[in-house]
Amino acid sequence: MSTDPKANLTALVTGAGSGVGEAVARALAARGHRIALVGRRADRLAHVAAAIAAAGGTAAAFPCDVANAADVDSLAADVGARFGPPQILFNGAGLFGECLPIAESTPEVWEQTLRINALGPYLVCRAFMAGMVAKGWGRILNVSSAAALSPVYHVSSAYQLSKVALNHFTRQLAQELAGTGVTANVLHPGEVKTEMFAAIKADAASRTGEGRNMLKWVEKVELSGGDPPEKTADLVLDLLRPENDAATGQFLWIKDGLKAPMPSW
Repeated sequence: MSTDPKANLTALVTGAGSGVGEAVARALAARGHRIALVGRRADRLAHVAAAIAAAGGTAAAFPCDVANAADVDSLAADVGARFGPPQILFNGAGLFGECLPIAESTPEVWEQTLRINALGPYLVCRAFMAGMVAKGWGRILNVSSAAALSPVYHVSSAYQLSKVALNHFTRQLAQELAGTGVTANVLHPGEVKTEMFAAIKADAASRTGEGRNMLKWVEKVELSGGDPPEKTADLVLDLLRPENDAATGQFLWIKDGLKAPMPSW
């Protein structure tokens, strides 16, 4: 992959403390970009920041609840003071919720899933998009899921709904940003064995009935080894190339993922 078309940009990565977010943060830092690491666990963010610094990169930790508007407002001020406005936004923070049908679901968990997966990217994009437009160039990448394009499951209603909402939000965002030099896309990171995967496995194992059936998906991913999170990082880096300036409002897939691309829109 060739050198990035722009150097020394600021990238903001949510969910940067582990998994896909960490892989994306490390890859962007290796290309010379300054990284604002965002998440709820200060210790994990500090660990990633130290690893990036040890590799010669530049990163700082910004603990934040992306589903809290006041927290995101403070985040915008803090990142701006440290690095200036970001030109790359990667919204990777996410929550699966619980493997239960609607009648048995927990309202607090259902709401939290929607807040983190759909409200969080909205708040982050709203806080930073004006700075990107002012620069005349930017990339917004929101982590969706093939679940948003799949038939309705018997469980995980909040997770699927949150990703459907995120898809629509991103498509509208792309339309509103048309002609500004800022693009917005969603992506499916593949079947990745992250902390979310471990949480799904543990939750499904504790259930009976339909909820326990999620273990079939878990076993399939475990047998395959899962998709490496670095494939998502490669996709992000590829989208920085000038030949992809027109890619916006799309549902994007990693290269050669375990899940075959599905029709979107």
